[in-house]
Amino acid sequence: MSLPTCFVPADAPALPLHLVDAARFPAWKAAQPAAAQAWIDAHGFKGDALTQLVIPGADGAPAAAVAGIGDPQDPASLGHLPSILPPIAFRIADDSPVAVPPDRALLGWGLGAYKFARYLKSVKPTAKLAIDAGSQAETLALLAASVLTRDLVNTPTEHMGPDELEAAVNALATTHGAGFRSVRGAELLAQNFPAIHAVGRASHRAPRLIELTHGDAALPHLVIVGKGVCFDTGGLDVKPADGMRNMKKDMGGAAHAIALARLVLERALPVRLTLLVPAVENALGPDAYRPGEVIATRAGLSVEIDNTDAEGRVILCDALTYAAEQSPALVMDFATLTGAARIALGPDLPALFCNRDDLAASYLDAGTEQRDPLWRMPLWRPYHSYLKSGIADMANSGASRMAGCVTAALYLERFIPDAQPWTHVDVYSWNDADRPGKPAGGEAQGLRAAWCFLKRRFAP
Repeated sequence: MSLPTCFVPADAPALPLHLVDAARFPAWKAAQPAAAQAWIDAHGFKGDALTQLVIPGADGAPAAAVAGIGDPQDPASLGHLPSILPPIAFRIADDSPVAVPPDRALLGWGLGAYKFARYLKSVKPTAKLAIDAGSQAETLALLAASVLTRDLVNTPTEHMGPDELEAAVNALATTHGAGFRSVRGAELLAQNFPAIHAVGRASHRAPRLIELTHGDAALPHLVIVGKGVCFDTGGLDVKPADGMRNMKKDMGGAAHAIALARLVLERALPVRLTLLVPAVENALGPDAYRPGEVIATRAGLSVEIDNTDAEGRVILCDALTYAAEQSPALVMDFATLTGAARIALGPDLPALFCNRDDLAASYLDAGTEQRDPLWRMPLWRPYHSYLKSGIADMANSGASRMAGCVTAALYLERFIPDAQPWTHVDVYSWNDADRPGKPAGGEAQGLRAAWCFLKRRFAP
């Protein structure tokens, strides 16, 4: 794997970067030369988190830098440095008062240096960090997966529709010698994926179910499912302009699923992998599915469409049914499913739903360890009443706005057999504003947690 441009090899020329915190900064400063102490005092640097200062040498050129760090286990603690320090190479000083694990430093630097540059004429260069790439292969793969998630989400629908999502999965399959198929258009009806077809039929881009398969049948079977709504107008229950503005991100679940599958393949996790991406555009048109229609599903349950803007759960139900038919060891799905999850938990905490307490606990522990948190929400089954229909087995939504993310998860759970281990993550996939290590736009949230969780469960 070639190094991203924000890194240089460990033996490359680089200036020392001293990592401090407010508590240990005074002792570190006292050990510096008098000229450096005077410079630090003149700039009022105190070692607070997310601050930095370049220290010049006798010739006035940069000779070193010092940076204030918060939680050393949190990659975001270094996320401010690549874009603020001069665009030269630095090496974390061995005598830094704060010890940041190499993997967290690499992730923080790489995530902080990220810029979606596909449509930009020029991009400001970032500072570079010297790293030992040979000992950080897995962390570089994790960084690449996070960048892939961001890139997929940030790409406008014009260049990231169902065709392009299919191409991304096909390229992944080709790279790793995996099986691949795409069930498109009317073939969805022939192969019994009617709900996916119903949502996507109005678009000039054919709806489809994209499938990648890899691994020995004797291995534990892992199925990863990602919601691939490449743009969501809301359908005939059309969104207002402000609600539609960022709906290129409605395939964020698919982006997470593809990136996680890439990690599974690249790091040779001992599983039999199936990746499923139902990919559609929820468009307006003469053939758009309508409020009040009753649609069929692969599971044989009829669904009354209460709201065409609750489309993600409709395409996922066919994919989840297909996944569960194979009786895998685990089904994991990712979806930008509800605004209600954001109202409940805000933009930074993906909502985790799980039908096994032990799985949920392990997933949450992985998120805490990786500083990539999730928050468990309840599958509160009395709220099934919110999905009641008078003319079909169930509705896809209901009149009440209560517990919106819970009712969406309960809808999905109807298509998961009781004996089937399953996790569902309702993820925002987006940063509303620039923050250290988290630039505005597409974001991988819970991806590091998911990978850590899978390694704990399936790695020897």
